[in-house]
Amino acid sequence: MNEWLAEIGTFIVQTTIVLALVGIGLLMLARTKQDKENDLKLFIEPLNDQRRRRARRLRLAATMVGARKKLLKAFRNEDKKRHKAHKKEAEVETQPRVWVLDFHGDLKASQTEHFAQEVSAIIEVATHDDEVVVRLESPGGLVHAYGLAAAQLDRLRTAGLTTTVCIDKVAASGGYLMACTAQHIKAAPFAVIGSIGVVAQVPNVHRLLKRHDIDVELLTAGKYKRTLTVLGENSPEGKAKFQEDLENTHRLFKRYVSERRPAMDIDALATGEIWYGSEAVSQQLVDSIGTSEAYLVERMAQAQVFTVKLEPPKTVTRKLGLAISEGVEKAVIKTLGLIDAAGWQRR
Repeated sequence: MNEWLAEIGTFIVQTTIVLALVGIGLLMLARTKQDKENDLKLFIEPLNDQRRRRARRLRLAATMVGARKKLLKAFRNEDKKRHKAHKKEAEVETQPRVWVLDFHGDLKASQTEHFAQEVSAIIEVATHDDEVVVRLESPGGLVHAYGLAAAQLDRLRTAGLTTTVCIDKVAASGGYLMACTAQHIKAAPFAVIGSIGVVAQVPNVHRLLKRHDIDVELLTAGKYKRTLTVLGENSPEGKAKFQEDLENTHRLFKRYVSERRPAMDIDALATGEIWYGSEAVSQQLVDSIGTSEAYLVERMAQAQVFTVKLEPPKTVTRKLGLAISEGVEKAVIKTLGLIDAAGWQRR
């Protein structure tokens, strides 16, 4: 009896500790999320300087030890000359700039809010001589989500800025909806392009419920408030209306693309098919073949190139939140292991 009470007591204590840790972890994660949403910081990295530093490290590594001192002196002289040249260019403001943004899309285009703020920051400082390069990667997703994301890129066009979209892997469906807003689209040879179409899939378990004598009552106000349902019986009229809505969305998609890329044969290309980058050029889906890295290296020879990204600050709160989350996971696993072991011993 005493052993049984001791086991119960141990179980209660362990459960209390786990719940407390879970509660603390949830609070810290909530705080981390709040920091992420409300205290974003703008990180800017000059890619020209980054490339120069890396090249110098490689040159030093490949140089004999005795000759490295001379090479370092040459680097310092280069820096002095570059500083003077930049000072003169700054006085007349003649050097063009390239601003680089990244968009990695998921089903809900979750990055759109941060992307919109990054676009706003660039519009605030960019001039008509500047270029914005967007490294885009997305297989598409929800219509309204990607419509909003594409609208952010349209803001760059409206502001009179030259926009180039680089696609290294995929820009399909909603991803291509975003890409077509640019004046120039560059794609890697095997990047997946296109999929100009609309798809919807709705499971229906009506026959299963009917087999078990389960009725589902669906009440609506408005003839087409619910055209298809998961639980109820779908009527031919409801299916026809749902298909009509899909066709209308497809028409809007086609019109949006054709307005921005009038050279395309939109009716022939808006079939939901995909093309690889090397094929997409001849179809006018993209303008040139190449990778984003190669293009940025090319632009660095002519302009100052900067990456721009909004990120949450790396605060102690965030680090502590992640540590507590990991601790909670380990504690839960350990406690469950002890409970299983105790149960096995009793059996």
